[in-house]
Amino acid sequence: MKLDDFNNIDFKNAGSLPMPVKLVLLGILAIVLIGLGYWFLWSPAIDDLNQAKAKEQELRQTFVTKKAQAIKVDAYKQQMIDIEKTFGALLKQLPDKSQMDGLLTDINQAGLGRGLEFDLFKPGQETVADFYAEMPIQIKIKGNYHDVGAFATDISKLSRIVTLNDLNIAPLNKDTKDSILTMEATAKTYRYLDSSEVAAKKAAELQAKKK
Repeated sequence: MKLDDFNNIDFKNAGSLPMPVKLVLLGILAIVLIGLGYWFLWSPAIDDLNQAKAKEQELRQTFVTKKAQAIKVDAYKQQMIDIEKTFGALLKQLPDKSQMDGLLTDINQAGLGRGLEFDLFKPGQETVADFYAEMPIQIKIKGNYHDVGAFATDISKLSRIVTLNDLNIAPLNKDTKDSILTMEATAKTYRYLDSSEVAAKKAAELQAKKK
């Protein structure tokens, strides 16, 4: 097979071409057909295949995540039960509206029981939150060092939640060396809202949004 064999090809008489020339032409034709097939047929199919593989991987990952969540669902349920129990226990430490007077008396008695003198015991205005109300109580007491400390301890041990804030402790008389102190503080106690108060709060919030 010579180069002249390709220069003098007569495609009208392709059947009479030498066999080597035929094989080369068939090879070129095959390469052209493969190239066209790849460009117009296989390339889009390969792109679709790659997208399908990516989607499959995404679905597999979603499945693994959902499966892990499903395995942990019992643990989540138990956690919710534990949270509800803890919340219920804390809620029981909040008095309702009818018990607030008794709680204020308990705070007062905690001081008197330690021999302290109250110069001020003034409940303030309630602040309403989502399901509870906070009441500040301005107090000013005087007594010896140990009794003041014992009073603070007694407050922390009440069955209801009471906190002492903004503490200010100072000697009653700076010119003497006695152990009498004065303590000013804001005691904060909390109560839960009853159903009528919650309903009224929600109605007020809804009305405010409409405005």
